[in-house]
This record gives sequence, structure tokens and C-alpha cells, in this order.
Amino acid sequence: MIGPDSPTVPAGWFSNCASGGCGAKIGPSDLASLLVNLPRSRDKNLLVGYDSADDAAVYQINPGKAFVSTADFFPPMVEDPFIFGQAAAANALSDVYAMGGKPLTALNLVCFPQSLDMKVLGLILRGGAEKVLEAGASICGGHSIYDHEPKYGLCVTGIVNPGSIWRNSGASPGEVIILTKALGVGLVLSARRVGEVSTSEYDAACASMTRLNRYAAENLSNFSVSAATDITGFGLAGHLSEMAGDNLTITIDYDSLPILPGALRCAEEFLATSGGQRNRTQLAGRVDLSSLSPAQEEIIYDPQTSGGLAVSLPAREANNAVEILRSFDPASAIIGQVDIRRDQMAVVVL
Repeated sequence: MIGPDSPTVPAGWFSNCASGGCGAKIGPSDLASLLVNLPRSRDKNLLVGYDSADDAAVYQINPGKAFVSTADFFPPMVEDPFIFGQAAAANALSDVYAMGGKPLTALNLVCFPQSLDMKVLGLILRGGAEKVLEAGASICGGHSIYDHEPKYGLCVTGIVNPGSIWRNSGASPGEVIILTKALGVGLVLSARRVGEVSTSEYDAACASMTRLNRYAAENLSNFSVSAATDITGFGLAGHLSEMAGDNLTITIDYDSLPILPGALRCAEEFLATSGGQRNRTQLAGRVDLSSLSPAQEEIIYDPQTSGGLAVSLPAREANNAVEILRSFDPASAIIGQVDIRRDQMAVVVL
């Protein structure tokens, strides 16, 4: 997959980055140890803050309107800067969709090496701007600095009805989980760096990353969503573990999972990511994958860049929701169910 004007891009411009995409995220337990010591806001209008590990902040401005605020950026994970810009923007916008909101404005966040051709940055910004435009939002400016590694993302402000906020908590026993994009992005991109995936497998990963979660969110707004999150750097296991909290277990049927072409083969060939290993370590004691092979486990831990939405909703609505979702997000599938916690495991994969 090649973006516009890509022949001007110097070969290997992104390959010196230590990590890329959402695989570069700092682990949740590492962050928690720092955030616990920060002073907490006492503003009653702050409906969702950092204390709940949700996807974005929500601030109420009147009885029927609240702002959704988020920021997301990371180093490149693909060789095409235009595709990188698209995926980074889609990923940042996704946090607003995961809260049930609509993006309004975006600010560019840019770190860029002085040694690189500015045409590379132009392609990154163009890719991001096209996705913001597709979202129906507006780029309003941003901030840029020189850095040793290129990094790009957005600070996004959206809007949501305070009575219709989707949080990553709130699921109920008996509900089912729907996932709207295929898994395995991290594995495919890691293998791409060493030339171990086909062009079609790589293109499928790029198409998934650059597809907005707008269409899934808009269609799901017509259903009784009780909890939602987007699957990004903490992998399927990490984000569903947050959704399960301390009182629920989410049981996943591995055979129902949508998986990108080539991803499982990459895992079988040990082309795993450091981000996946961090997720495995962080989730020790909260996830039961004992029925899976080591390669299948990698699919569950694999960090996703601009992954899909995972939502919990009543079982009676699930089939209809998936049928509608597949018109825009063909990988959408019912992947499991929510139960009362009976042991220490937040996520069980069968």
C-alpha cells in the first residue's frame, strides 16, 4: 500500500525507531504507580478523569452537552509516512468514538528529526488531515518540536450527551462482547520489518489501521451499549481486563476471533513484539489462556495500533448489531460473553 507522492521518501526513514505504533505505550501498572500520587480534581463537572483508566476525559458544560478530550501519538510502524499519518490520526480519533462521542476539532502533535526531509512530514500531516476530514472534524493547529525519532498524533476534542457516555466499565453478566476489527496488527507489522509477510497481508493490516471507528460507533449508538473501549496497545487481553474490572469475567471463544491474514503464522514463527511480552507480564494472574497454543496466546496479547471497538451489549441485540456493523467493518464478530467473577481471572479464552 503506497500513499501519494511516496517515491520522494528516503528508504528506512522509520526503521531506527525503537518501537512503533501503540506497541510503544507505557504499561498500565507502570503508569498507575505514578498517577496515584497526583492531586485529584474536585470539579464536579469532570465526569470521567484519569482515575478510571477510560479512553478519554469527559467534562460536562451543560445538562445536555459534554466535551470529550484525548491525546494520542506514537512513533511510525510502517514505511509509508502517508499511511502512518492516517493510522495515527484514526487511532487518536478512536478514543472519542470509544466514549460514544463525535470528534469536533483536532490539534497536530509532531516530533520530527532535523535530519529528515520535510517532505516526509508533509506526507504524515496530509494523511492525518484526510482522516480528520473523513471524521467530520477540523484540524485547528498543533505543536511541533525537533526530536531524534519521528512521532505523530492528535489532541482531539469531541462532544457527547452526558447521558449517553460509553465507559469501559458498566458491562453486566449475560451480555455479549462484539469486536469490530481483526486482531494481529502488531504481529504483521513486526514481521514486515524483516520481510516475512506478503504484500497482501501487509495491505490488510494497513487497511484495518486506517479505517475509522466512526462507522462502528455511529451504528452501535442505535443499540444498548453498556460498556465500550477500543483495542490498542494493551492488546485484547489488556483492554478486556479493564472492562471486566474486579467483579466480572469476560469469556472469549478463540475460534470466533477475527484475525488478520498472516498474523497467526507470524506468531508461530516467533515474530512477536516486545509490546506483546509487556502485556503478558502485566496481566499475569488476571488472564487464563491455558487452552491456547503459545502462538494463539500472542494473538490475545498482541498490541493493536488503531484497533477496533469492543463493546458489551445485551445478547438479544447482538446478531442484529453485527449484521449492520459488517456493512462497514466486515471483520465485526461476537467474540464472547460477560459473567460474574468466580475466581481471580478477568479474561478467560477458550
